Amino acid sequence: MTERASLGVGLMSGTSLDGVDAALVRFTGPTHVELKGFVTRTYMEGERERIRRVLKGGTPAEFARLHADLAIWAGEAVEEVLDKSSTLASDLSFIAFPGQTIWHEPPAVTWQLGEPAILAERFGVKVVSGFRGRDVAAGGQGAPLVPMADVLLFGDHVHPRALLNIGGIANVTFVARRDVEEGAFAFDTGPGVVVIDAVAQMVDRSLAYDRAGALARRGQVNQAVLADLLSDPFFNEMPPKSTGRERFGSAYAEALAKKVPGADGVATAVELTARSIAEAIGRWMPRCGEVVASGGGTHHPVLMERLAALLGEEKIALNRFDDLFFDGDAKEAVAFALLGYLTIHGQPGNLPAATGAEGPRVLGVVTPA
Repeated sequence: MTERASLGVGLMSGTSLDGVDAALVRFTGPTHVELKGFVTRTYMEGERERIRRVLKGGTPAEFARLHADLAIWAGEAVEEVLDKSSTLASDLSFIAFPGQTIWHEPPAVTWQLGEPAILAERFGVKVVSGFRGRDVAAGGQGAPLVPMADVLLFGDHVHPRALLNIGGIANVTFVARRDVEEGAFAFDTGPGVVVIDAVAQMVDRSLAYDRAGALARRGQVNQAVLADLLSDPFFNEMPPKSTGRERFGSAYAEALAKKVPGADGVATAVELTARSIAEAIGRWMPRCGEVVASGGGTHHPVLMERLAALLGEEKIALNRFDDLFFDGDAKEAVAFALLGYLTIHGQPGNLPAATGAEGPRVLGVVTPA
């Protein structure tokens, strides 16, 4: 693989529906990256509502228009990160655009919206998209895909490390040693903030999420309901496994809020995320002394307090990605920039031990400049 330096933009729009993240990344090989800039193009409430409506089942026209508009919004994120870092579009080698997952049902199908041709036309560079489909076609889950970045970029050089991402859905990667795929694996643990955010919105429609953990701190966990939630078969499935809004989405949150209304429902949702993560790490991961957390969930103080306490019972330290690398909110966008780089250079981007695919695969489709 060439070591000539190149610039790429990685994009990410996850299940939390916060917006589009854009990371400008300089590569001098797959294990040497530098974050040059990062922005989030936040979805306006009307935009977020359009996505939610399609997720619940929209018309063909709604799907088609959203397919185009997601790329337009992503383009605005690219323009913003280029402007912020004083970089010209002509300096870019590629854009990695995973799109917005609308339906994820492996091994049958995974489906993301977002027209890559719009970005290719707008910026005059190659666009890599459709990352998940090839892994699913090879018998994999199509997720999580961040583990390749965890192995190549974020593992410890000496000691085993678990890298936790708490987005809408939470996932964790075990890396025995940096830049060594042997022994590495990953899986989705279950809900991250997707249920917490949805229940918080049912308590107070003016909230997009449980700001500063205020509702969760005011509420009390309903232990009986929590025990019932933790009995969901997903938590007992052996990895590799992945999940999404199809399982832990609006209907799931509405059922929880009905059983446990108000702030108590938010507190119960927070404990569900913390417990499911901690129990998954304890049950499925080899022993390691450190979990490094990133993602939107790290901004929820009650969730982080509970997770630290639960992991601490097993003598596992909970550290923040920000303290070791760079802004943790940028991690997934950087990871997709890496996947785009690998695809352009004809290198596999999936980790079969994480997704369950039959073997390594070059991911995605390249739309020409």
